[in-house]
Amino acid sequence: MNQKLTSLLKMAAIALPLALSACASTGDLSAVSAKADKAQTTADDALSKANAAQSTANDALSKANDAMNKADEAMTAADQAKTAANEANEKASRMFKKAMEK
Repeated sequence: MNQKLTSLLKMAAIALPLALSACASTGDLSAVSAKADKAQTTADDALSKANAAQSTANDALSKANDAMNKADEAMTAADQAKTAANEANEKASRMFKKAMEK
């Protein structure tokens, strides 16, 4: 009988922590699962905001490139106008010199 009691106490000593850890693990698992869900939601929100920011940056880059192209076209037109003005000034100077020689 003493041996049966000892065996029973040993089994209780093993079973009780296992039973308690199973209960605690279920609660802990629920808490961890809730935290993981919250972290996933936060990560999804961050990804969505990052994608929106990337889209905005891409739009800004496109507009900047368009502006650069227009500025290049304006510079080309200005250079052509300057060249034409210089040629007109040279022609006017030649005409003035010719008129003064007469």
